Amino acid sequence: MVGLGVQGMHLARWAERLGFEVVVGCDIRETGNEPGEADAGTALPRYTRDWTDLLGMALDGVILADDFDTHAPRAIAFLDAGVHVLSETAACTGEDEGRRLVAAADRSSATYSFAENYVALPHVRTIADAVAADEVGDVELIEAEYLHGLAPEALRSLLGASGHWRNRIPPTAYCTHTLSPVLAITGARPVTVTAHGIGPAERATAVVLVVRLSTGAVAVTRHGFLQGEPDSHWSWVSVRGTRGLVESRRLPGDDAWSVRLRAEPWASPTGAVREEVRLPERLVLDGRPVEPGAAGTVRVLQAFRASIDEGAPPLVPVRTAVDASLVGVVGARSLAEGGAPVPVPAL
Repeated sequence: MVGLGVQGMHLARWAERLGFEVVVGCDIRETGNEPGEADAGTALPRYTRDWTDLLGMALDGVILADDFDTHAPRAIAFLDAGVHVLSETAACTGEDEGRRLVAAADRSSATYSFAENYVALPHVRTIADAVAADEVGDVELIEAEYLHGLAPEALRSLLGASGHWRNRIPPTAYCTHTLSPVLAITGARPVTVTAHGIGPAERATAVVLVVRLSTGAVAVTRHGFLQGEPDSHWSWVSVRGTRGLVESRRLPGDDAWSVRLRAEPWASPTGAVREEVRLPERLVLDGRPVEPGAAGTVRVLQAFRASIDEGAPPLVPVRTAVDASLVGVVGARSLAEGGAPVPVPAL
């Protein structure tokens, strides 16, 4: 594990439950997850503050969960060492970095997987299944949100000091939890991006992206800090096709994971509106249901294990990961240019 903060240890605990042997952790900070310093069951057997120490340890795989904008150089080094990589949140911070990451994954004997758990959340999978089954026709408009409704003081605390990674990245960068589901559902790649900021003029606290997809469809995504966050792990998705609509429902509790499907009467054999609600089946692990919000993490780690053990293709492979990340990169240019459309580099 590289990065032993809240998310890193969350991934480490689930990895161990899924049969990984988590043998070493790395973080430049004192985290309380050093051997002998954490609560029982969370301390790692070995610890280092230099991630390059891990390159010579004959590891099967590495999970990168450290600062948002640091993953690509580490991923390239591990791939070149034949170590399977699961990288969280952002694949790259620029086009050149993205191209080097793709080249490293192509030449490596190991695999690169993007730890994009939002692709594997229950409502996203249900919507993707409906689209793949052609229940709403060709996708024309797809919307996705990743929003947090924080109080002002909570937002200031989250952003932290000026050197914190959240303050190093442009406000468009953290778009992968919306773009990755969009690309997974549509099978498209992004072509152009228009970005619009919300909040203070000096730095947007939320961003709306309008993305033209390679299929001709339009994606509208919203991420950042706005009130009214969805209960479904901060995620909401809606797809309008040529014959109908499928979208997650804005409801509390378990109903937040439910999906509404509507087919128009003219597109129905009966000539009547077809409307139904689908509640995804709970993922079961060791005979016990997994909380819906954790199901994406579990499926990502299961897929990573299958890539290592069986040579299975990654759940989210390197090119799709780079495409989603580059939307945030070119979105920053669009934001700086007053919302002008900017093309996404085709790798």
